[in-house]
Amino acid sequence: MVGKREEIKKIENKLQEEDVWSDYEKSGELSRRLEFLRNELLVWENITNDIKGLDDLLKGDLTVKDEEEIDFIIEQFGELKQEVEKIEERLKYSGPYDQGGAVITFQSGAGGTDAQDWTEMLLRMYMRFAEKQSWKVSILEKVVGAEAGIKTATLKIEGPLVYGKLKNESGVHRLVRLSPFNADNLRQTSFAMVEVMPIMEDSSSLQIENKDLRVDTFRSSGAGGQSVNTTDSAVRITHLPTGLVATCQNERSQLKNKEQAMTILKGRLIKLMEEEKVKEINELRGERKAVEWGSQIRSYVLHPYKMVKDHRSGRQVTAVEKVLDGELDLLN
Repeated sequence: MVGKREEIKKIENKLQEEDVWSDYEKSGELSRRLEFLRNELLVWENITNDIKGLDDLLKGDLTVKDEEEIDFIIEQFGELKQEVEKIEERLKYSGPYDQGGAVITFQSGAGGTDAQDWTEMLLRMYMRFAEKQSWKVSILEKVVGAEAGIKTATLKIEGPLVYGKLKNESGVHRLVRLSPFNADNLRQTSFAMVEVMPIMEDSSSLQIENKDLRVDTFRSSGAGGQSVNTTDSAVRITHLPTGLVATCQNERSQLKNKEQAMTILKGRLIKLMEEEKVKEINELRGERKAVEWGSQIRSYVLHPYKMVKDHRSGRQVTAVEKVLDGELDLLN
């Protein structure tokens, strides 16, 4: 708890600086982090006080006539157990970026229009999950399909434990269903790639040289390719050594889009370096799996039966509609 108290003090001092409030996003991130840490500290303090109170009761002279007091102790133990379980749940997220936000990118794979529709279904699933967690969601970039669905999209999700809860969602997701885009209503298998990266609140440890970047600007577009801006405000940044690309077209300001794109790029580079610490970044690019058969981490089957199966944990549930509506906790 000493570390949390020190971080609370640092954030409180930072928020007292005049210039911090000129950056709405940064001050908002600091305020949300401060609220999260204060809540964490409050939980620990409550548990400590409960344990001390129970200890005092148990040290007293209890007799059979003290039934009400004994019942109270049992009740308190039950509440204390629930609080400890909440703490244990939070301790699962002890990674260096687990407490912060995340950027999720979606890419349609094999399956044509069905795959693009499936990609949009996944986008909605994660947005619904974020809403249920009271997280803040922003769509940074979205490229719609010619007939339906989306080809690619990028979400930014901010809130406590976002990356910790979503980092294992990275991988290929497979859908089996009767195709709504097939005249014969045949069974269709579709694939989409989901990639989850941490939002880097402090990326000073990651140095990216300007010579390693190519920055392209283009006109933002909405559904159907209609222009929504009068200037070329959308930004695409390519990291030349790895070929990694980050795009943002949500903001009307080119500068804001560039900042968001750099956040995505840094998160992706950090994630790759975490996964393969002993390798050079330019070796990591070739390890990404194809968005097709045999590479999926999870299957969602709507026909001929209903089931969601995680191929890593072996976890299976039949409530497919609930999972697709954002109830991802059913898979944990």
